[in-house]
Amino acid sequence: MSLPRTAGILLHPTSLPSRGGIGDLGPAAYQFLEFLAQSKQGLWQVLPLGPGGGASNPYSAISAFAGEPALISAERLAEHGWLQAERLSGLPEEVEPTVRFDLVRDVKLPLLREAAANFLATATAVPKQRFNAFCIRAWWLEDYVLFEALRERYDSACWCDWPVDLKQRKPAALVQAQIELAGEMAVARVLQFFFFEQWAALRQACNARGVKLAGDIAIFVNYDSADVWANPEIFRLDGDWAMEVVSGVPPDAFTEDGQRWGHPLYRWDVLKTRGYDWWVDRVRWAATLCDSIRLDHFRGFAQFWEIPVRDKTAKNGKWVDGPGSDLFHAIRKELGELPFFAEDLGVITPDVEELRDGLGLPGMKVLQFGFGDAGSHIYLPHHYVENCVVYTGTHDNDTVAGWWKTGIAAWDRPHVQALLGEPADGIPWAMIRAAQGSVAMLAVAPVQDVLGLGSEARMNIPGVAEGNFQWRLQPGMLQWEHAQKLAQLAYVTDRLPQELPPLPAQGFCA
Repeated sequence: MSLPRTAGILLHPTSLPSRGGIGDLGPAAYQFLEFLAQSKQGLWQVLPLGPGGGASNPYSAISAFAGEPALISAERLAEHGWLQAERLSGLPEEVEPTVRFDLVRDVKLPLLREAAANFLATATAVPKQRFNAFCIRAWWLEDYVLFEALRERYDSACWCDWPVDLKQRKPAALVQAQIELAGEMAVARVLQFFFFEQWAALRQACNARGVKLAGDIAIFVNYDSADVWANPEIFRLDGDWAMEVVSGVPPDAFTEDGQRWGHPLYRWDVLKTRGYDWWVDRVRWAATLCDSIRLDHFRGFAQFWEIPVRDKTAKNGKWVDGPGSDLFHAIRKELGELPFFAEDLGVITPDVEELRDGLGLPGMKVLQFGFGDAGSHIYLPHHYVENCVVYTGTHDNDTVAGWWKTGIAAWDRPHVQALLGEPADGIPWAMIRAAQGSVAMLAVAPVQDVLGLGSEARMNIPGVAEGNFQWRLQPGMLQWEHAQKLAQLAYVTDRLPQELPPLPAQGFCA
């Protein structure tokens, strides 16, 4: 994948200051896009967009293909007539500092379902044609909407606890469920149509403003997901479809017990005999949504950490060979150029570097990681190559301001100041300047670092189960001064965005 020399901002849509308890693809997204355009930023990076099933972690979605319904903008639906404007009065105007899952569940999602029912009852020929075309194109849709309807019927219980005929997908049981849940499935189909129409419209607007979208593919999927339920043969499950082993990473300097993520692992041998079809389909769909894709936990494609399912920690796992370049050759054969850059952080062995470089994929550098013993200096700009992506920090790091206040060892502070100086506008902006002034073709800063926010604005603490991915931008935080400063920096570091070819116009729910 070739990257133009560009600068970008990391901000997940859930963090936007939208109404309804959570950020979405409505007016606040377009206001942020305008900020990006004024700032001369050529890239907007997001996290995975899949449905969380009531949870906050986008890396444990209940579908690798579907979109998160809570990201649908009710305002945009009202503009297109699928909701009466007065129905929006139930969405509070104020934007709280964290995602309000209770408000999403109790107020916003019922409103979106109402809009979907209105669409089914009143849509005219042209929007219905677009809807029907979407249902055909989204080959994963029927498994997902049935899964979603059954999940609702059984009070969000894991599919492994459903009646055995449904758990094992007996054809007669599936047909009966489709008959009984036809209404719920129809609404779920429309919600997915709404999501992907609104996302396509946002991408078109980004394209028109010279901004590319970077997505994110999590290497693993949730056990309680439509993907595992519909495709048990490609996952490491036993005869009763329970997990045999689970995902994670071994103990390191930061986590004594390692991290037990708990996702099911793939049967890569089975996938290989099928030409890696599920993964090819996954990338094919993702590539229609974004211009480039971050591959999470890239080292897992070379070797992954396999943990016995009964173990409560990751200590007793073992490294097992992944599919390596074979998977990517299969994807390239079907789809052409790989639109990836690799999240190659952590303990990276020569085989991972060989896989990344053999595929020509850009790797990642995180400036916060560069200060410590001499081995950490690989993350400092003088070690970069052009074909890489540099971050001041990622969603898994503290903000730069929080890191500078409490996260860096005292003996390293003079080293940071020796490299960055003692800038009047603070260490976060010094880090942004160091990233954008480097040879890396893409330089990305979380919006929290642009604003100089502290640890209260951190998105995720790895290994901590609760309270993550909930921070939200507040109205008025981003000012003209921020845009002007970023634009001047993009100019002087030769990162002005390139003109993009237009995308086709989008239609009736966007």
